[in-house]
Amino acid sequence: MPTRTRFTIWRPLATAAITALVAAFLTPAAAHATTSRESKPVYSYDNALREAVWVDTRLDGDGDGRTDRVAVDIVRPREPAERGRKVPVIMDASPYYSCCGRGNESQKKTYDAQGRVVQMPLFYDNYFVPRGYAVVGVDLAGTNRSDGCVDVGGRSDILSAKAVVDWLNGRATAYTTRTGTTTVTAGWTNGRTGMIGKSWDGTIANGVAATGVKGLKTIVPISAISSWYDYYFAQGAPLYDSGPDWLSNYVDSPDARAKCAAVQRKLVEEAPRTGDRTGLWTERDYVEDASKVKASVFLVHGLQDLNVRMQHVGPWWDALAQNGVERKIWLSQTGHVDPFDFRRGAWVDTLHRWFDHELLGYDNGIDREPMADIERHPDQWVTSEVWPPQGTRTATLRPAAGEQAGVGTLGLREGTGTATFTDDPRLGETDWAAAIDTPTPGKAGFVTGPLSRDLRLSGSSKVTVTATPTTPTAHLTAVLVDLGPDTIRDYAASGEGITTLTERTCWGASTTGDSACFKETEARTADVDFTVVSRGWADLGTHADPGKGVPLTPGKAYTITLDLAATDHVVPEGHRLALIVAGTDRDLIDPPADTPTLTLDLSRTSARVPLVGGAKAFAHATAGPRPAATPDATPLEGVQPPPNPYRIP
Repeated sequence: MPTRTRFTIWRPLATAAITALVAAFLTPAAAHATTSRESKPVYSYDNALREAVWVDTRLDGDGDGRTDRVAVDIVRPREPAERGRKVPVIMDASPYYSCCGRGNESQKKTYDAQGRVVQMPLFYDNYFVPRGYAVVGVDLAGTNRSDGCVDVGGRSDILSAKAVVDWLNGRATAYTTRTGTTTVTAGWTNGRTGMIGKSWDGTIANGVAATGVKGLKTIVPISAISSWYDYYFAQGAPLYDSGPDWLSNYVDSPDARAKCAAVQRKLVEEAPRTGDRTGLWTERDYVEDASKVKASVFLVHGLQDLNVRMQHVGPWWDALAQNGVERKIWLSQTGHVDPFDFRRGAWVDTLHRWFDHELLGYDNGIDREPMADIERHPDQWVTSEVWPPQGTRTATLRPAAGEQAGVGTLGLREGTGTATFTDDPRLGETDWAAAIDTPTPGKAGFVTGPLSRDLRLSGSSKVTVTATPTTPTAHLTAVLVDLGPDTIRDYAASGEGITTLTERTCWGASTTGDSACFKETEARTADVDFTVVSRGWADLGTHADPGKGVPLTPGKAYTITLDLAATDHVVPEGHRLALIVAGTDRDLIDPPADTPTLTLDLSRTSARVPLVGGAKAFAHATAGPRPAATPDATPLEGVQPPPNPYRIP
């Protein structure tokens, strides 16, 4: 998603001559038969077929009296078409192809005089078309060359992309022009489609998968939204000072802006800034329809993404697991960054094998590899056979008052006493963590002693607080913090954990108008004294109903549970684990109308944290120095990298 109001191996491919020679001696079937493991670049990218069609969505979102058509740009290999061989499709449906661009270099679609795509953003077409895939770039309704209106994750967004999957499977109508009557079919494809995309693009993949559409075999959502309410609000607390109308206007084509006033009004009227849930948000909650998902899911997300936060991972992942969906996940230390820009070689290789397995049916073993890859330190990755890992159990941790006000303890025994803090909108999570051992009026902090062994958190936490406010409105923040020195990706800096270099590396074949060579990146790091592990927010007024806030009675105690974002983090031996409860989190939520002081009843306050080993692991890690004669018999999975974890040819 675009940054908005406040936030702050070069691997050579075959040359054109070699490719042509291989293609001359091998039929397409024979070319793929040479290996059951990997598709090869045997087709000419320079001679690929490039075409545009307009698919009828059967919606009239812009109210002009005719059904909307969405523009679909296609790049596909010529040789299979000439021999009657059908190919699968890799599809990226995006609102960004003309307004903003895709990827680290903000590439936009470009066209020739006949309106055929010349540059398709990103490397997908350069790399996969020579390997026997078609790559399809869809302009969402209301953007670029499409009819209709952008409705920010609603019916128009999702059904305009779904219509393309339907057309690829012979269930929808497409035309050769935006307004003409000549129809065109997709006889060149076998209908097996994989959707991919970062941010809004990946969100569309989630939403289309949640329709259960036939023919969609896999999705690869990168930094994607699973519930639009959770993008704009956290249990009633506003995360931005604008709503979906701003985002719609940001990507609308000039034609859509002239026609879509009614849609804009709806996005304002049905998305109140109170944070109350309405039907508009229900329509945009894909987690609720996870039972319809038939496609496999390869999910990629930054653990420190403060744009599309990790709150979008936990509920979606858990719902998919409950419905038996085949899944794979990568979790990086970055913010809102594409894996092509933080782990390029391994990403291209893994994505290649994933699509080969899911769309070509190759038995290449990727489905038997560890489910999760997790970045523990910059460019240092570990794996887990499943995620969250086996043996993960919820431990209930309880805060207790300490010897100094606002500086308490965190353990397994029921807490006693109270803690009081005053909301200070000038402060945020880093301010609170930096002052964890100091009595400060803006937060209540609770800390373990130094750990005697590593402690791994994996999954989503919940923090329940009983708080008495002094005002009719109050916001709450809860964060889990690893207290101890480390070197991390600098997710708060420009680039959100990467630095873009001038050197380019090439990932596929190029043409004059579409280069396969992209600027390299490297990890941008920072030395820190603490790391925020997970965070969550809420409006205390939603204590009785998370979908509707009510005024508070000053002096009355209220109990509320905050949902914290999913994480996977190891608190190392010698570090401490902290729970912080405070008010407005500067830069992440908007302040309430009042400036409340809140008193926590610590006997009714707790954190339910997913730990590998559960409460027993926490007890061992906080029991004091480990006896030298009793080393761990079973070290934590996912702490040290396994030997040769990745295949990078």
